[in-house]
Amino acid sequence: MQQIDMNSPEFQAEFEKTWNFVEKVNKQFGFVQNPNEEVNEGVAMGLARNKLIYGKRYCPCFMVIGETKEEQKAADNRICPCKPALEKEIPQDGLCHCGIFCTPEYAKKQAQHDEVEEAVHTHSKGLTKEQAQSLLNEEQLDGDEIEALIEARELGMVEFTLLDVREFMEFQMGHIVGTDALVPTSQFYAKIEEHNDKKSKNIIVYCHTGSRSFQVQQAMKSMGFEKVSNLSRGIVAYGGDTQRG
Repeated sequence: MQQIDMNSPEFQAEFEKTWNFVEKVNKQFGFVQNPNEEVNEGVAMGLARNKLIYGKRYCPCFMVIGETKEEQKAADNRICPCKPALEKEIPQDGLCHCGIFCTPEYAKKQAQHDEVEEAVHTHSKGLTKEQAQSLLNEEQLDGDEIEALIEARELGMVEFTLLDVREFMEFQMGHIVGTDALVPTSQFYAKIEEHNDKKSKNIIVYCHTGSRSFQVQQAMKSMGFEKVSNLSRGIVAYGGDTQRG
């Protein structure tokens, strides 16, 4: 396999050509680049490398099959922008498999998501109202995110109902401060009826490790609850305040 020196004039020249190619594709199809610059740079470097090695900008996220050009052509290797990305991945998911080409809508949403993630995990709290509401729309949340949302609720930025779906004994041993109600999984269908007036409102569910609450989340969605989020790793991964009793 040919070794490529990233610092060589040859590679740098091809790298620049690749960026021109990316801009051309964006303009042709109305795409934009991923808001994560590391993703873009990594993919662009892979495209430039493949161009130098194989003579074509094969997708760097997949192995290039075939030793000769004839074998590579017969193997139908992905050439950027590849057919699966144009016909399926970008229309359905908002971005290609490698992530460098995105729809403007996806890029905007992802940029907002990344901003919230940075605020939550760097500062833990201090979300703006817009960031808090955006975070509340995520289906799977971690402990830091729940803690930040509870503070945002205390400040009147967002509204949601926090449900513990463990059993009564577990609840007594310790639950998240700010929990609004206990809906034991063993009594789920009877107890959830008490919250039927919240089907269009935000609800967050949690259990011990996230497994039971995930099942509850899916059940609630099938029952018409529209905005249910789950503490994905459970109370064991929650670093905020808890209380007994």
